[in-house]
Order: sequence, then structure tokens, then C-alpha cells
Amino acid sequence: MTKLTLQSKISLGVTIGFIILLIAGYYFIPGYRHFIDTVSVMLAKLDIKALRNYIAGFGIWGPLISTFLMVFQSILAPLPAFVLTFANAYLYGWLFGAALSWSSAMLGALLCFYIARGIGRPFAEKIVTKKALAKMDGFFNEYGDYTIIVLRLLPFVSFDEVSYGAGFTDMKVGKFLIATGIGQLPATIVYSFVGGSLGGSKLMLFMALIAVILLVVVSLFVRKILQKRQAKKKIGVPNDQV
Repeated sequence: MTKLTLQSKISLGVTIGFIILLIAGYYFIPGYRHFIDTVSVMLAKLDIKALRNYIAGFGIWGPLISTFLMVFQSILAPLPAFVLTFANAYLYGWLFGAALSWSSAMLGALLCFYIARGIGRPFAEKIVTKKALAKMDGFFNEYGDYTIIVLRLLPFVSFDEVSYGAGFTDMKVGKFLIATGIGQLPATIVYSFVGGSLGGSKLMLFMALIAVILLVVVSLFVRKILQKRQAKKKIGVPNDQV
């Protein structure tokens, strides 16, 4: 396990405290339990409109509720985060929705990273499964330092699994945050554009679908390039000859 600095220990302590509050609140506060159960069902059913209306019901506290939900689904309930990204853009517009989803996803990713690094693999395996973490190990062995950017670019790859997997490597926190921020930005923008177009014209929706297709094509192209680069690196071929 990577040795923790004082700052990392403090951050881990805050993370553990936050998790304890999440769990204790669920079992001892009926209203909170109902809130979590309700939102979890919406996310699991991919019910974007219902989630949008539910968040809107909190008024000015909506963005804070959305941030909490993004962090919650990252740590304790690996549910489809893109549904929340759609809902944010549908409710607040694609630009503010994208900023809200990106920043809250960054917070969730950082907490997952610290949980994996500080608490250990057994706990993480209970959340994202042993099989998922083994798959992440394979990705990190294959792509090395490029792993996070590659996987963040690929649609339908769990961001939470990537964050937990990164915590079991020797990657520095700063490097993890930079790679995560860069890697998840394209998908966040595209998903937000899609969500923002749900209440717009058919032309906007068509453009959003085209953006999704382009994201998939570009991400697969980037993955192929990095695969070749990594393969060349393993056999000692200089990068300028790739």
C-alpha cells in the first residue's frame, strides 16, 4: 500500500467520516433513507425526467443536492452517473449543468481514490466487485500512466471503478486529478449537451446524438493510438517513431 502523507491522512479521515455519516444517516434517519431510496430507483431506471423534477423541487438547494447525489453514487452506490449529468443539463442548461456535473464528479472521484488508497482493497471490492477491480488492474498494466485518460474517454466505462483502481497504484494525487479532469471533460460536455437538448428542438437532439457518436469514435481512435504507443514502449521503440 502507498505510504500516506499527513495531508493524505487528513483527507482520508474526512472521507471515512463522510462515509460513516452516509451509512449512519441511512439507518437512523427515515427521511434521509427515503431520499436515498427514491433517487437510487430513478438512477437505476434511467429516469432522467423524474430525477430532473425531483432535484428541481429543492429550489436553490438543487445544485447542492445534485453534488451530493454524484458523490453518493460514486462511493456507495455505483449507479449510472450519466443519468445525473443529463438531468443537470436538462434542468440548468448544458453549460451550468456541465460545470456542476464535472466538478461534483471530480469530488466523487477523489473520494473513491482516497478510500481505495487508505482503507484497502477488501472494502473497495464490496462496492465495485472483485472482478471489476481485476479488470482495472489489467487496464493499468496495459496503458500505464495513460489509463485514466483512456478510460475516462470511453463511454459506458464506470468512472467509479477507474477511481478505485487508480487508488491501488503509486499514482500521485495531483496527477490523478489532472488526468481525471481532462479525461472526463469531453464526455461531460457531450452528455450535458444531450441533456440540455431534451427540452429543445429536434435539430438540437439530432446534433446531440451526432456528438455522442463522435465521442465514441474519437475515444476508440485515441485508445488504439495509445495501445500502439504502449506496445512500442514495452519493446523499447522511441515515441517519435510510433
